[in-house]
Amino acid sequence: MPDISTTSVTRADCVRSDAADPLRHFRDRFALPKDVLYLDGNSLGALPAHTPARIAELVHREWGEGLIRSWNDAGWYDLPRGLGERIAPLVGAAPGQTVVCDSTSVNLFKVLTAALRLRPGRRVLVSELGSFPTDLYLTEGVGAGPDRRLLGRDGDALEQLLDQDVAVVLLSHVDYRTGRLQDMAAVTELVHSHGALMVWDLCHSVGALPVELDACEVDFAVGCSYKYLNGGPGSPAFLYAAERHHEAAAQPLSGWFGHADPFAFEPDYRPAPGVGRFLTGTPPLLSLAGLQAALELWDEVDLAALRTKSLALTSLFLQLTAPLGLPSLTPAAPEQRGSQVSLRHPDAYAVVQALIERGVIGDFRAPDVMRFGFTPLYLSHTDVWDAAEAIRDVLESGVWREPRFAAAAGAVT
Repeated sequence: MPDISTTSVTRADCVRSDAADPLRHFRDRFALPKDVLYLDGNSLGALPAHTPARIAELVHREWGEGLIRSWNDAGWYDLPRGLGERIAPLVGAAPGQTVVCDSTSVNLFKVLTAALRLRPGRRVLVSELGSFPTDLYLTEGVGAGPDRRLLGRDGDALEQLLDQDVAVVLLSHVDYRTGRLQDMAAVTELVHSHGALMVWDLCHSVGALPVELDACEVDFAVGCSYKYLNGGPGSPAFLYAAERHHEAAAQPLSGWFGHADPFAFEPDYRPAPGVGRFLTGTPPLLSLAGLQAALELWDEVDLAALRTKSLALTSLFLQLTAPLGLPSLTPAAPEQRGSQVSLRHPDAYAVVQALIERGVIGDFRAPDVMRFGFTPLYLSHTDVWDAAEAIRDVLESGVWREPRFAAAAGAVT
């Protein structure tokens, strides 16, 4: 098997690139284990070093001392809207259109139902066969069960599935398996030209690259905060609803936090003005504290520099692993790529497990995909070189064939 050192890029080149990296100072603001190359931030982001102190502050001071007074004194009540406003610049949204609440799945249910209600008389919902499962499952269960067309099953091109019966299109901005990036502006325009509404899943793009929801005239979007945003395991998701839909949008989970006057305790529901009507129940404050801490980092990030480094890291990894003979599912064209690289191997699970034992943490997707996420805030060019060298060594040595690496374990998004 060829040695990656035969490529034109050397490890010394990577060291020099790291010295010139404008984002290099962010690495020290994460609590990363020693001797670990973490290439799974596209599944669960690393821990910001200041997050434990923020959560402890909420537990000990705000809850322990402030008790119920902290809903007002510590601003708990306003966190879903306030954190939404801090995520808004990361997704290209003007103020008043983004809230943090619930899970991605719950938020998808809300926006899909709202979008279907905004298109009465149309019965078709379009999505992708290769979508992350929760997206597919929710297209089955939303509303009264709309007719469903799936890209990759009912047609190979989106144009083939669009007509006057389509109410809503739900697509992933970055494919969770392949890392392929969709052209948000072009796709949204195509969907609108057929009179349908566009919903984007941003789980694998927010925090990985600039997103322009307003500029692309997107109708609704959802995304999680525990991948590239580093909010912590199970941290709440966010929801975007374009301002033009606020007055007419009716979401199905009409809980008291989405009421126009929650503390009036009225017997009948009146939706809150604006995007607040998409809130439902009492927010999970401990999880919100983790996200609040993470967003302190994101307030400082230059998204253009983030994208530049992301493409540099993924391009470098593709270049270094090309001699290893592993087919890539991730597009070579930078404009079609998110911030991950997915390589194929017939025994991908065992190879990934052998890499993890060596401290290179990626993940596996059935049947034969090895995913490697490149998070520009805490990964370096030298990390990419070392990870590619570890892959070469694992494959060349054949250590992955040892039986202990074949035992299956659970995996998450």
